[in-house]
This record gives sequence, structure tokens and C-alpha cells, in this order.
Amino acid sequence: MQYDVMIAGGGLGGLVCAGILAQEGMSVCVVEKNNQLGGALQSFRRDRCTFDTSVHYIGGLGEGQTLNRLFRYLNILPDLRLRKYDDDGFDHILFKGDPVEYRLAQGYTNFIKKLTEYFPREKAAIQKYCDDIRYICRQFPMYNLNAADGYGDTAAMHINTRDYLSSLTQNKKLQNVLAGNILLYAGKPESTPLHVHALVINSYIESSWKCIDGSDHIIKLLIRNIKRAGGHIIKGNAVVGLVASGNNLTHAILENGEHIHARNFISGMHPLQMLQMVDSPLIRPAFRKRLASLENTPSAFLVYVAMKKNTFPYRNYNLYVYNTSDVWQTMRYRPEEWPASYAIFYNGIPENETYTDGLALMTYMHYDEVKYWENTVHTTRIPQSRGSEYENFKNQRAEKLIEDAATVLPELRHCISAYHTASPLSFRDYTGSPQGSMYGFLKDCTDPMKTLIPVRTKIPNLLLTGQNLNLHGVLGVAISAVVTCAELIGKEYLLNKIKNA
Repeated sequence: MQYDVMIAGGGLGGLVCAGILAQEGMSVCVVEKNNQLGGALQSFRRDRCTFDTSVHYIGGLGEGQTLNRLFRYLNILPDLRLRKYDDDGFDHILFKGDPVEYRLAQGYTNFIKKLTEYFPREKAAIQKYCDDIRYICRQFPMYNLNAADGYGDTAAMHINTRDYLSSLTQNKKLQNVLAGNILLYAGKPESTPLHVHALVINSYIESSWKCIDGSDHIIKLLIRNIKRAGGHIIKGNAVVGLVASGNNLTHAILENGEHIHARNFISGMHPLQMLQMVDSPLIRPAFRKRLASLENTPSAFLVYVAMKKNTFPYRNYNLYVYNTSDVWQTMRYRPEEWPASYAIFYNGIPENETYTDGLALMTYMHYDEVKYWENTVHTTRIPQSRGSEYENFKNQRAEKLIEDAATVLPELRHCISAYHTASPLSFRDYTGSPQGSMYGFLKDCTDPMKTLIPVRTKIPNLLLTGQNLNLHGVLGVAISAVVTCAELIGKEYLLNKIKNA
């Protein structure tokens, strides 16, 4: 059988592409190397708790907002159980030594009102910040499901986020509060463009949500609809080659030797992995060299904590904790300073429950700290042991992170029944991102065009999708999938279908 489209990689980008194209009548086949699909949206169950591996909350799901419209079109919104975070503070920002928890509120009017309560002399700066964020977001048509070509005012691509915040106000604390959930995009002080900050933060200010049943419920619903539309999904079998004849690809070779033939191919893999599989003179050495030279965002270390029943109160917000006054320096921690910062995410629960069954602690971790074990692989498909030394390393780091979190949540220690960990190697093995990078290529305001990866490749029937193209996160990856599919079925046609769903 020859498919209309073969998709390499069963992460969110690949599955949204499959969902769109199958819904529009194309025959699709998705191939995922792991036994689980979903990439960063995977969840797992331990000690009677469901833990989200990476994606702990979602923005832009309010009525009429971008992700709401797309999820309606994909027919997953009606079956997605969601809990909205506190309107007066979806994220709380805490600096050690400062007793105030600074709340970032939902809705721009409320956002300004609440922040002004902390910084009464800075209302004009806070208002300008919000005006600028919304202006920047209007310059990216696809972010708003607008069919216009290209971008509008691109100045924000060349502006350093940290420098912008410094120009906005001389109040250092306000600067740091506005960048307080920097872990959402792994901000680098000298290079993170303002448009990355704006596009990410805007969606959460618009509305912030938790998936009650776990983030992988999005994946389960996408898989259900793909299969209902006749799509084919292969898991536990990696793509090892993409074979060209003339100018076009003809088939993919799988790990088990099977050949998948298709008229078009979409790669949801990290671009560097895709390039390793394609042998075509159309992919120029200069392009390969450019991608190989790009810096990836850092990785993370997570502790997934299971709680004793009915002991630990649920908080309907996320907490970002800093052991330093400068949020921009936390990525570059020294080993003795770890953790310099971390986020606390509570497990999603039904509306009528008071206690949470678990939470996740997330902080930066340099890949060099686990490089010693990089030649090992551990997934449910390949359960290779990394050895006792590795387990000891993770446990020591977990204890240190829990100890720090207990200074903020004193009741934490007494409520823990068990915990589990994930290191940069875990993310590398389960998401396929080099060195466990959280958000793919690091965007750079000094040369923004260098990290803009086009959807179309020089091979006419090979397209790309995923977080490396435009923006990361659920919203960013979903929009990237729309951009990819628009190349096959038409932009105006597809956007009209989404907006009218």
C-alpha cells in the first residue's frame, strides 16, 4: 500500500498532522520508535498517581482562543477534562528571603490589576508590558489562525527579552517577576528574543489549564480520531532511513526492515535526526552544517512525588521558586548552587477533591552531569539498566531538590509516600531530542533567521513539523502542525475549517 502521507515521529506535532490530514480524507501512517506515543505529552502511572512527564499546563484553551479552536476542529475538546487555574494567579513567583508570592493573573485586565497591587508605582510599566506583548503576538499571523503570509513587525525577534524588561522599568524585582516563569522557554540572558517570551506568556495570560486525566489524554484522543478516520499507527519501530529516487522520497525503511511507501513524508523528529536518515544531494552540506551548529535548549531533572492519601492540600496554581534574585542566571548554575530554581506542579484532580495525590518538581540539569551514562538507553521498549551508580546519582539529586522544596512547603516531607525521577537521559530516550533538550533549538535575537527552520525542505515531498520550526509547547507545536499541513491542503482552506469548527 502507498499512503498519501507517512509521518516519522509520533510526538504531538506528528499526531496533530495525522489528525488534520486524516480528517481531510488523506491516508496517513504514523511511525513512532517508542512503545508510547506523545513525546513530551506522555504521562505515566506509579503508586496510584498519574504524572505528566513534561507538559504540566496549557494556555490558550479559553473560548475563542487559538488552541480552543484547533482542539475543537480536531474533535478532542469535548472529551478533554480540564481544570482552569486560579484567575488571580495561575503562576506564583517566589524568591527565597522575600515573603511575598507574586501572582501572575489570568486575563490582561486582571494581570495588570494584581501586579499593580505589588508594584503600585509601576502601573504604567505593567500596562506597557501588556500592550507590547499583545502587539507582538498580532505580528505572527498563524499564531492567531490568520492566513496572511509572512510576519508583520519583526523587531521583537531582534530584541533581547532581558534587555527589554530592563528598559521597561528600573524596578529589578518587577523585571524578575515578569520573567518569573522563565522555565517555560529556558531563557538565556544574552540571546532569548522578546517574541519567544511574548508568544509563550500571552497564551497563559489569556487562560491557563490543567488536564485532569493527564496530558497524555490529548494524545489518546488524537490517536482515537486518527484511527477512526482510517489512519495507521506503528509504534515500537523506528524509522532508520528515508530513501530518495530522483528528487523525491519514495519510501521509509523501518528498524524491522519494513518499507513504508508514500507520496509525501513529514518528519516530526528533531531536524538533526532527520538529516541522518536522508541521503540526497538536494539536502545541501551548508544546511546540514548550519543545523549542526545550532545550540539546543538545556534539559531538566524532575522528581515525581506521590503523596500519602489525603495529606497534602491541592493548590490550583504552579509555584516557581528562586534561590537567587536574578532569574536569568539560574540556567548557568554551579554544581554547589543546584538547584538555583525550580517549579512545583500539582497533579490535576477533579473539582470536588481537596488533596492532591502527587506533584512534580522540575529544575534545570546540564547534560554533562549525566554524560558518563550517555551510551545507555532506557525505555519500556529497551529497558537497559544504567547501573547503580546512576540510580544513586538520581536519588541524591532528588533528595536535595525535595529538601529545598520542603523549605517552601514545610509539610512536604511528612506527606511523601514515594518518588520517581527523570534526568536528561530520560528525555533524550523518550522524546528523541538531542541531549534531552526541553524545547529544541535555542532561539537567538542576534541572528533570528539562523534558527528559523522552513517547513519545506529541498526535497519537494519532505516536510518538517514540531517545536524546532516555530515555537515549542502545546500551542506552538500544534500551530507548527497546522503550518505543515497547510502546505498539502491549502492554508486558507484549512484555517477556515479550523475557525468554523
